[in-house]
Amino acid sequence: MDRLEVRQLEYFIAVAEELHFSRAAERLGIAPPPLSRAIAQLERRLGVTLFERTSRRVGLTPAGEVFLVESRKALQSIDRAAQRAIHAASGALRIAVAPGMGSGLLRDLHRRYEGRYGHDMMQLFFTRDQATAVRSGQADVALLCATEDLRDLESSDVAEEYPVALLPASHPLAGQRNIPLARLRSDPAYVPECPVNSLDELIDRVALGRLVVVVGHSVTDRLGSAVVGIPVTGLPPTELLLAWPAESRDRRIASLLDLARRVSLAPSPTTAKAAPAAS
Repeated sequence: MDRLEVRQLEYFIAVAEELHFSRAAERLGIAPPPLSRAIAQLERRLGVTLFERTSRRVGLTPAGEVFLVESRKALQSIDRAAQRAIHAASGALRIAVAPGMGSGLLRDLHRRYEGRYGHDMMQLFFTRDQATAVRSGQADVALLCATEDLRDLESSDVAEEYPVALLPASHPLAGQRNIPLARLRSDPAYVPECPVNSLDELIDRVALGRLVVVVGHSVTDRLGSAVVGIPVTGLPPTELLLAWPAESRDRRIASLLDLARRVSLAPSPTTAKAAPAAS
């Protein structure tokens, strides 16, 4: 069988989602008769019936339901391929990262990567769903927790972070050596999920007394005098990974992993200070 065309998949998906040929034709910007002929031609080409048609309704057959799932996947793959090609052509490596995660690691990676490849050759894409950003082609690689869904991704351990609470310097708890998580939760400004903002924005919001949030310990050397970072008890350290598409052969990612290994082997005063003492 000859390979199907993208247009045929788009026509089929429109009819399958609308379950009405006229509405699907309007959505596609074509007349109903050509759409009906295109679907009939598709069914003949596949040798299966995709739609059950009566004078009153249009429904998907079992074969049509399967074909809808696979057609959506096919179009998503095409979109992802286009996104990755565009990003690769720009030369800049896009890293999906959650705000406040791995700040020290990213800073070192950014400095070393751009020292090797030039200015603006690494871009950060802030999101709470880093894995999806990589799967969809919005990012080339993700920095994420080991507990995330790594389906369809390859990964490599790169760092470990300890939780600290960001508080205004004037906060009643700012002088504590550590803070139990339960006590943090009673603060009206505390949010359990870090907002999708840059680290600078997060720090500004904390300094203004509008936010209390838990982030990784590596941000503490970015805080200045208006914000303090206090270790949080009741939360385990976070194992950080770099993850990328399993089928990727992007040489930029291999280079990033090489730099990440160099960073992890380098001495880190911040990490040494934040890590708990050995028993």
